[in-house]
Amino acid sequence: MIETYPDVPSGIDAVRAVGTLSREDYDTVVVPMLEAAAREGRRLRFLCIVDEEFRGLTPDGAWADVKLGLAAMRNLEGCAVVSDLTWVREMTRLAGFFLPGHARVFGAAERDEALRWLESLPGRPATVRVDPAAGVVVVDVDQALRREDVEAIASAVDGWLADHTELPGLVLHAPSFPGWENVGALVQHLRFVGGHQRRIARVALAVDGQPVGVAARIAGTLLHPEVRHFAFAQVDEASVWAGAGAHAETA
Repeated sequence: MIETYPDVPSGIDAVRAVGTLSREDYDTVVVPMLEAAAREGRRLRFLCIVDEEFRGLTPDGAWADVKLGLAAMRNLEGCAVVSDLTWVREMTRLAGFFLPGHARVFGAAERDEALRWLESLPGRPATVRVDPAAGVVVVDVDQALRREDVEAIASAVDGWLADHTELPGLVLHAPSFPGWENVGALVQHLRFVGGHQRRIARVALAVDGQPVGVAARIAGTLLHPEVRHFAFAQVDEASVWAGAGAHAETA
Protein backbone atom coordinates (compact mmCIF):
# COMPACT_ATOMS: atom_id res chain seq x y z
CA MET A 1 0.00 0.00 0.00
CA ILE A 2 0.93 3.66 -0.29
CA GLU A 3 0.61 5.66 2.91
CA THR A 4 0.38 9.43 2.95
CA TYR A 5 3.11 10.82 5.17
CA PRO A 6 1.87 13.46 7.64
CA ASP A 7 3.53 16.53 9.10
CA VAL A 8 5.28 17.94 6.04
CA PRO A 9 5.50 21.60 4.93
CA SER A 10 2.77 23.06 2.75
CA GLY A 11 3.30 22.46 -0.95
CA ILE A 12 5.03 19.10 -0.47
CA ASP A 13 3.32 15.76 -1.09
CA ALA A 14 4.80 12.86 0.89
CA VAL A 15 4.16 9.13 0.77
CA ARG A 16 5.62 5.92 2.18
CA ALA A 17 5.70 2.68 0.20
CA VAL A 18 4.69 -0.33 2.31
CA GLY A 19 4.39 -3.94 1.21
CA THR A 20 3.49 -4.62 -2.43
CA LEU A 21 2.05 -1.73 -4.42
CA SER A 22 -0.88 -2.23 -6.78
CA ARG A 23 -2.73 -0.05 -9.29
CA GLU A 24 -5.42 0.56 -6.67
CA ASP A 25 -2.82 2.16 -4.38
CA TYR A 26 -1.86 4.64 -7.09
CA ASP A 27 -5.49 5.37 -7.98
CA THR A 28 -6.39 5.95 -4.32
CA VAL A 29 -3.40 8.01 -3.16
CA VAL A 30 -1.20 9.30 -5.99
CA VAL A 31 -3.83 10.33 -8.54
CA PRO A 32 -5.61 12.67 -6.06
CA MET A 33 -2.24 14.27 -5.24
CA LEU A 34 -1.57 14.98 -8.91
CA GLU A 35 -5.08 16.34 -9.42
CA ALA A 36 -4.79 18.61 -6.37
CA ALA A 37 -1.49 20.06 -7.60
CA ALA A 38 -3.05 20.76 -11.01
CA ARG A 39 -6.08 22.47 -9.43
CA GLU A 40 -3.87 24.62 -7.22
CA GLY A 41 -1.57 25.55 -10.09
CA ARG A 42 1.57 24.43 -8.30
CA ARG A 43 4.51 22.33 -9.39
CA LEU A 44 5.01 18.98 -7.69
CA ARG A 45 7.46 18.63 -4.83
CA PHE A 46 7.35 14.96 -3.94
CA LEU A 47 8.84 13.06 -0.99
CA CYS A 48 8.84 9.25 -1.22
CA ILE A 49 9.99 7.09 1.69
CA VAL A 50 11.01 3.55 0.76
CA ASP A 51 12.17 1.45 3.72
CA GLU A 52 12.51 -2.22 4.57
CA GLU A 53 8.71 -2.62 4.59
CA PHE A 54 8.62 -2.20 0.79
CA ARG A 55 8.20 -5.45 -1.16
CA GLY A 56 7.83 -4.29 -4.76
CA LEU A 57 5.00 -3.76 -7.25
CA THR A 58 2.38 -5.92 -8.89
CA PRO A 59 2.37 -5.87 -12.73
CA ASP A 60 -0.55 -3.44 -12.83
CA GLY A 61 1.12 -1.39 -10.08
CA ALA A 62 4.31 -1.13 -12.15
CA TRP A 63 2.30 0.03 -15.17
CA ALA A 64 0.45 2.61 -13.05
CA ASP A 65 3.79 3.84 -11.70
CA VAL A 66 5.17 4.37 -15.20
CA LYS A 67 1.96 5.95 -16.56
CA LEU A 68 1.54 8.39 -13.68
CA GLY A 69 5.25 9.18 -13.68
CA LEU A 70 5.08 10.20 -17.34
CA ALA A 71 1.98 12.28 -16.69
CA ALA A 72 3.61 14.08 -13.75
CA MET A 73 6.91 14.82 -15.49
CA ARG A 74 5.81 18.08 -17.09
CA ASN A 75 4.84 19.49 -13.70
CA LEU A 76 7.66 18.07 -11.57
CA GLU A 77 9.67 20.57 -9.53
CA GLY A 78 11.53 17.99 -7.49
CA CYS A 79 11.47 14.45 -6.14
CA ALA A 80 13.29 13.33 -2.98
CA VAL A 81 13.57 9.60 -2.33
CA VAL A 82 14.44 8.63 1.25
CA SER A 83 15.81 5.09 1.45
CA ASP A 84 18.70 2.96 2.66
CA LEU A 85 17.91 0.21 0.15
CA THR A 86 20.82 0.07 -2.30
CA TRP A 87 18.80 -0.95 -5.33
CA VAL A 88 16.23 1.80 -4.73
CA ARG A 89 18.97 4.42 -4.37
CA GLU A 90 20.74 3.32 -7.56
CA MET A 91 17.54 3.11 -9.60
CA THR A 92 16.50 6.58 -8.40
CA ARG A 93 19.84 8.08 -9.43
CA LEU A 94 19.53 6.50 -12.86
CA ALA A 95 15.92 7.55 -13.35
CA GLY A 96 16.66 11.03 -12.02
CA PHE A 97 18.99 11.73 -14.93
CA PHE A 98 16.03 11.43 -17.30
CA LEU A 99 13.55 13.43 -15.24
CA PRO A 100 12.88 17.06 -16.19
CA GLY A 101 12.74 18.16 -12.54
CA HIS A 102 15.30 17.88 -9.76
CA ALA A 103 15.76 14.46 -8.16
CA ARG A 104 17.89 13.47 -5.19
CA VAL A 105 18.41 10.47 -2.92
CA PHE A 106 18.65 10.75 0.87
CA GLY A 107 19.37 8.18 3.58
CA ALA A 108 16.68 7.07 6.01
CA ALA A 109 18.08 9.36 8.72
CA GLU A 110 17.99 12.37 6.36
CA ARG A 111 14.23 12.85 6.03
CA ASP A 112 14.33 16.38 7.46
CA GLU A 113 17.18 17.30 5.12
CA ALA A 114 15.14 15.96 2.19
CA LEU A 115 12.22 18.19 3.17
CA ARG A 116 14.49 21.23 3.47
CA TRP A 117 15.91 20.48 0.03
CA LEU A 118 12.43 20.28 -1.49
CA GLU A 119 11.43 23.56 0.17
CA SER A 120 14.54 25.29 -1.22
CA LEU A 121 13.96 24.34 -4.86
CA PRO A 122 14.98 25.42 -7.42
CA GLY A 123 17.92 26.14 -5.13
CA ARG A 124 20.99 28.31 -5.45
CA PRO A 125 22.12 28.73 -9.05
CA ALA A 126 25.71 28.83 -10.21
CA THR A 127 27.42 32.18 -9.59
CA VAL A 128 27.92 34.05 -12.86
CA ARG A 129 30.24 37.06 -12.75
CA VAL A 130 30.87 39.49 -15.61
CA ASP A 131 34.14 41.45 -15.76
CA PRO A 132 33.31 44.30 -18.18
CA ALA A 133 36.91 45.58 -18.34
CA ALA A 134 38.27 42.23 -19.50
CA GLY A 135 35.15 41.06 -21.32
CA VAL A 136 35.11 37.81 -19.36
CA VAL A 137 32.21 35.84 -17.93
CA VAL A 138 33.27 33.66 -14.98
CA VAL A 139 31.01 30.81 -13.84
CA ASP A 140 31.54 29.37 -10.34
CA VAL A 141 29.81 26.03 -9.83
CA ASP A 142 30.16 23.36 -7.13
CA GLN A 143 27.49 20.89 -8.25
CA ALA A 144 26.18 19.28 -11.40
CA LEU A 145 25.02 21.85 -13.94
CA ARG A 146 21.26 22.35 -13.96
CA ARG A 147 19.00 23.96 -16.53
CA GLU A 148 18.78 27.04 -14.30
CA ASP A 149 22.59 27.31 -14.28
CA VAL A 150 22.84 27.12 -18.07
CA GLU A 151 20.06 29.70 -18.38
CA ALA A 152 21.97 32.05 -16.03
CA ILE A 153 25.15 31.60 -18.09
CA ALA A 154 23.27 32.24 -21.33
CA SER A 155 21.65 35.36 -19.88
CA ALA A 156 25.05 36.84 -18.89
CA VAL A 157 26.62 36.00 -22.25
CA ASP A 158 23.63 37.34 -24.20
CA GLY A 159 23.73 40.52 -22.12
CA TRP A 160 27.31 41.10 -23.26
CA LEU A 161 26.64 40.15 -26.88
CA ALA A 162 23.74 42.59 -27.06
CA ASP A 163 26.33 45.39 -27.23
CA HIS A 164 29.35 43.53 -28.66
CA THR A 165 30.03 41.31 -31.63
CA GLU A 166 32.04 38.82 -29.55
CA LEU A 167 32.69 37.76 -25.96
CA PRO A 168 36.48 37.60 -25.41
CA GLY A 169 36.37 34.84 -22.83
CA LEU A 170 34.26 32.43 -20.77
CA VAL A 171 35.71 30.77 -17.63
CA LEU A 172 34.24 27.69 -15.94
CA HIS A 173 35.52 27.46 -12.36
CA ALA A 174 34.75 24.21 -10.51
CA PRO A 175 36.65 21.93 -8.10
CA SER A 176 36.03 18.97 -10.43
CA PHE A 177 34.13 18.35 -13.64
CA PRO A 178 30.53 19.08 -12.60
CA GLY A 179 28.67 17.07 -15.24
CA TRP A 180 24.94 17.63 -15.68
CA GLU A 181 22.06 17.05 -13.30
CA ASN A 182 19.88 15.44 -15.95
CA VAL A 183 19.25 15.10 -19.67
CA GLY A 184 17.38 18.41 -19.72
CA ALA A 185 20.46 20.25 -18.42
CA LEU A 186 22.70 18.49 -20.94
CA VAL A 187 20.41 19.39 -23.84
CA GLN A 188 20.18 22.99 -22.63
CA HIS A 189 23.98 23.16 -22.47
CA LEU A 190 24.39 21.72 -25.97
CA ARG A 191 21.92 24.29 -27.29
CA PHE A 192 23.92 27.05 -25.60
CA VAL A 193 27.18 25.79 -27.12
CA GLY A 194 25.64 25.46 -30.57
CA GLY A 195 24.10 28.91 -30.47
CA HIS A 196 27.02 30.81 -28.93
CA GLN A 197 30.31 29.11 -29.76
CA ARG A 198 31.11 31.27 -32.80
CA ARG A 199 30.74 34.44 -30.77
CA ILE A 200 33.08 33.42 -27.93
CA ALA A 201 36.82 33.71 -28.54
CA ARG A 202 38.24 31.65 -25.66
CA VAL A 203 36.97 29.20 -23.07
CA ALA A 204 39.07 28.48 -19.96
CA LEU A 205 38.32 25.44 -17.80
CA ALA A 206 39.66 26.12 -14.28
CA VAL A 207 38.79 22.64 -13.11
CA ASP A 208 40.98 20.06 -11.37
CA GLY A 209 41.42 16.65 -12.98
CA GLN A 210 43.52 15.26 -15.81
CA PRO A 211 40.48 14.05 -17.82
CA VAL A 212 39.35 17.68 -18.02
CA GLY A 213 42.63 18.59 -19.69
CA VAL A 214 42.12 15.87 -22.28
CA ALA A 215 38.53 17.01 -22.86
CA ALA A 216 39.73 20.61 -23.27
CA ARG A 217 42.17 19.60 -26.01
CA ILE A 218 39.47 17.66 -27.84
CA ALA A 219 36.95 20.50 -27.50
CA GLY A 220 39.53 22.94 -28.82
CA THR A 221 39.76 20.99 -32.06
CA LEU A 222 36.00 20.66 -32.52
CA LEU A 223 34.67 24.05 -31.42
CA HIS A 224 35.25 27.60 -32.59
CA PRO A 225 36.62 29.00 -29.29
CA GLU A 226 40.19 28.28 -28.25
CA VAL A 227 39.97 26.07 -25.15
CA ARG A 228 42.59 25.74 -22.42
CA HIS A 229 42.72 23.86 -19.13
CA PHE A 230 43.83 25.39 -15.81
CA ALA A 231 43.90 24.08 -12.26
CA PHE A 232 41.02 25.09 -9.98
CA ALA A 233 43.33 27.40 -8.00
CA GLN A 234 44.45 29.15 -11.20
CA VAL A 235 41.15 30.91 -11.86
CA ASP A 236 42.84 34.32 -11.95
CA GLU A 237 45.33 33.12 -14.57
CA ALA A 238 42.46 31.52 -16.49
CA SER A 239 40.56 34.83 -16.48
CA VAL A 240 43.61 36.78 -17.73
CA TRP A 241 44.15 34.30 -20.56
CA ALA A 242 40.46 34.22 -21.50
CA GLY A 243 40.26 38.01 -21.49
CA ALA A 244 42.99 38.22 -24.12
CA GLY A 245 40.83 36.24 -26.57
CA ALA A 246 39.59 39.11 -28.66
CA HIS A 247 43.11 40.47 -29.15
CA ALA A 248 45.03 37.20 -29.50
CA GLU A 249 45.58 37.65 -33.22
CA THR A 250 47.02 41.18 -32.91
CA ALA A 251 49.05 40.77 -29.71
